[in-house]
Amino acid sequence: MFGKKKIKSTDIKVLPRHVAIIMDGNGRWATRRAMPRTAGHKVGSENFVKTVDACDRLGIECLTVYAFSTENWQRDAEEVEGILKIMHAYIIKYVPELMKKNIRLRILGDLSYFDEKSRAALIESQHKLENNTGLTLCIALSYGGRNEIKQAVEALIKEGVTEIDEQAISDRLYTAHLPDPDLVIRTGGEKRISNFLLWQSAYAEYYFSDTLWPDFDESKLLEAIEEFGRRKRRFGK
Repeated sequence: MFGKKKIKSTDIKVLPRHVAIIMDGNGRWATRRAMPRTAGHKVGSENFVKTVDACDRLGIECLTVYAFSTENWQRDAEEVEGILKIMHAYIIKYVPELMKKNIRLRILGDLSYFDEKSRAALIESQHKLENNTGLTLCIALSYGGRNEIKQAVEALIKEGVTEIDEQAISDRLYTAHLPDPDLVIRTGGEKRISNFLLWQSAYAEYYFSDTLWPDFDESKLLEAIEEFGRRKRRFGK
């Protein structure tokens, strides 16, 4: 079962510092079982918790999960409400456990889309965990890569910066002061990046899995990390 197997970093040839995951396939997982799509999102949220635990035990420095994109706001209103309700409940409920494990939390995205109560709860959760020194867990909520870059450029203009290098832009992204992702995993069989960490993943290794997110267990995660370790990263050299 997920979480029962003892994971050791010595079992992996090369351990990525930063793993990013596009958690795709919740709705299809539920539909194939004649269940409402929100049921798939609930099971997907449970798998998210297990994945955080696995990455923490592995010793991964940073984990970023794509939970809700700016484009997802265009989905059916009932499904959007269900997704946000589940995510909100899991994040708030999970904070004490994250504190025990010394895990730091960062929310990446445009929180202006959320109602005041939800926005305040998310910000408070970050504050409670901001001094932790273990795994950094980033949850991309109401996130879009193009919008993130646009906001970074707007910040530079507002600050009156005239000499702009790559570091200046990186320092104004949601992921400022975090390592760029080494490995980006997408589940669910699709082979696209869907506006996720466009700037940061310029030299990331991509791993696409046909497994729907609720079924992407520890063994599947280890397969992705082991595949990462077999690749030659030349960074254009």
